[in-house]
Amino acid sequence: MTAATSKTVRDYSLVGESSRKAVETGLASAEWYHTDVPRKAIKELMQRSDGPAIRDTVIWFAAILASAVGGIYFWGTWWCVPFFFVYGVLYGSSSDSRWHECGHGTAFRTRWMNDVVYQIASFMLMRNPTQWRWSHARHHTDTIIVGRDAEIAVMRPPDLLKVALMFTGLLDFRYSLPGLFRQAFVGLNDEEKSYIPEMEHYKAVVAARWHVAIYIATVALAVYLRSWLPLMLIGLPRIYGSWHMVMTGLLQHIGLADNVVDHRLNTRTVYMNPISRFIYWNMNYHVEHHMFPMVPYHALPRLHEMIKHDLPTPNPSIWHAYKEVWPVLKKQLRYEDFYLKRELPPTAKPYRDEYHNFVIPAAAE
Repeated sequence: MTAATSKTVRDYSLVGESSRKAVETGLASAEWYHTDVPRKAIKELMQRSDGPAIRDTVIWFAAILASAVGGIYFWGTWWCVPFFFVYGVLYGSSSDSRWHECGHGTAFRTRWMNDVVYQIASFMLMRNPTQWRWSHARHHTDTIIVGRDAEIAVMRPPDLLKVALMFTGLLDFRYSLPGLFRQAFVGLNDEEKSYIPEMEHYKAVVAARWHVAIYIATVALAVYLRSWLPLMLIGLPRIYGSWHMVMTGLLQHIGLADNVVDHRLNTRTVYMNPISRFIYWNMNYHVEHHMFPMVPYHALPRLHEMIKHDLPTPNPSIWHAYKEVWPVLKKQLRYEDFYLKRELPPTAKPYRDEYHNFVIPAAAE
């Protein structure tokens, strides 16, 4: 089901006209729709536990170490390729979900465990840990609100070349790495200052300097050894291993409505295979995560079963989701107001948009 609205001028800058209008109309920091869940049930789901995250993190680090050892041992032969394939996905893709959940502080019950994994994953992703903590907080407060959300991956009209390049990881070396160097030696820009509290500015600069220092040391080691191996282990996995992160992450919001305050309309849940779910740490249940972000990743399947009567039907697979998205992206090249309207089931509560004066009902019986 698709929909279009009247022509909208979108300014994705966080300090531009769209940001000003979002604040004026109440879209910024708005009250979002949440499915009704008994207080006792949601409280139980929100219980944090070290056990599941320790288990999964030990498996994650063990797999990273084993694949790295295999890649190093077979370096110089074709046998290193499968080892670096696994290492790249674990480093360049699964680090994103660990960064995400530990950034929320929900993966582990113990705070320092969240902080340690968050810092490591931030480095793997070429993300300033201080900057991105606040960026993601804004993403949850103003999800896909134009001019407010700093994490809109695909803007309208979509830049399909940029989308394709995301799968290669090259954009991290075009934007993220230079951004870290700029933060380390020049400081934060105006957009970053718009969502990072002033008291955190220096902390963000120090974090960038640590990251830059490690990258410089890695390059120096590679030059000294006259080998690409150090860079295959640190840095380059963001090129050859980020494809799974992009494949799953793009589906979170791409092609759906913007400037609405109901995650059922701008966020997508996709059923995925067990391997992708481990890499992605159950973030395929993304509507559920946005509605209740304090529910740990391991409890999201249970939350899904509890509230699915109020949500659009999930895509049955990654392939199905992309088949649904592709025609929308092509049409947005000509009509940027076009989007995929999520149909709510008959059991769902209708969505009333007080900011745009329209109602999206549940499907008819």
